Amino acid sequence: MKRNIVGLIYTGERVEELRELTRLRAVAAVPMLGRYRMIDFVLSNMIHSHIRNIGIITQKNYHSLMDHLGSGREWDLHGKRSGMTILPPYMNKDNVGVYEGMLDALRSNINFLRRSTERYIAISDSHVLYKLRYDKMLEKHLEMGADMTLLYSRERSVRRNGAGRYLDIADDGTVFQIECDPTIPHYPNTYLSTFLLRRELLIDLVDRAVSSGYHHFTRELLMQMLREKNYKICGYECPGNVWVVDSVQSYFDTNMDFLDQQNREMIFDTSAPVLTKLRDEMPARYAKGAHVSNSLIADGCVIEGTVENSILFRGVKVKPGAVIRNAIIMQDTAVYHDAELDNCILDKEVIVRDHSRLIGPKGYPIVVGKNLTI
Repeated sequence: MKRNIVGLIYTGERVEELRELTRLRAVAAVPMLGRYRMIDFVLSNMIHSHIRNIGIITQKNYHSLMDHLGSGREWDLHGKRSGMTILPPYMNKDNVGVYEGMLDALRSNINFLRRSTERYIAISDSHVLYKLRYDKMLEKHLEMGADMTLLYSRERSVRRNGAGRYLDIADDGTVFQIECDPTIPHYPNTYLSTFLLRRELLIDLVDRAVSSGYHHFTRELLMQMLREKNYKICGYECPGNVWVVDSVQSYFDTNMDFLDQQNREMIFDTSAPVLTKLRDEMPARYAKGAHVSNSLIADGCVIEGTVENSILFRGVKVKPGAVIRNAIIMQDTAVYHDAELDNCILDKEVIVRDHSRLIGPKGYPIVVGKNLTI
């Protein structure tokens, strides 16, 4: 069973909700927790589940994602018996590189599904952060005799009024119904855009759905399957905490949650580490007079000012007198003398000049785009 699953990661849409954070990059490439990208968490889950053949379906703005993934060396996906396949969008004058939905993406990459030799396929979106063993999910899938198994969570924090997919699940694990984007969700089980099934069955389902004019996997294909009751669809509860990154606020809150040691220990398990692209940097340096509390500071940072309840990515410079509170500061940003930041998200390579003040309201962090000077 160890090498019997092929992985497929859909790098998703959700561009508008994340505003400046996805203006120049895919959701999967959004920086997280000081040194990672969103896709690192899904990829690492697959690697630790013994999945060695992984396809990554990209959409527009995928250059930073490709730069991050490189040859797949950091994930040990560059050998003769393993591989990472980047699946860029098929572009012409009618198709500008954005799929209408996951079904469109699967149809466009049907050759990858046909070329793969594994019996089962695990498909995941890239905007959800959790710890999961897909091989354990497959064991449960086989035990229940399911045709398709959907990953879900019962956590209230991942529910969204007016958005999301929610499952009605029987005591034996069978999924009866699904509701899409309800004003108020009626079912307690939030579908996490991750599912597992036989690869040949998926090819057959995609062929038939596309010939019926469908574009959306959940809203059209999955709902039809549940109505017709020709297939056994089951649910698998995701163990541990789950974070859905689908807005600027949820991005901010997710990062801040990892200032809590319990959350860090759950996701950054030393026996199954989160893998990412290496960047050789000196360790973070703290000058005399620097004050840092309850913060994540990545390598290459130089701290000469005050940092509280914040996350600083690699190579950030904080000059004397500068104060950073409740902020996410991305790679190679410089915060100069006596500047003050509170409740902000600064993208890469931002320059905050001397004596600048940027203070956002508690529930609505200010986002500063890449390469800007304040």
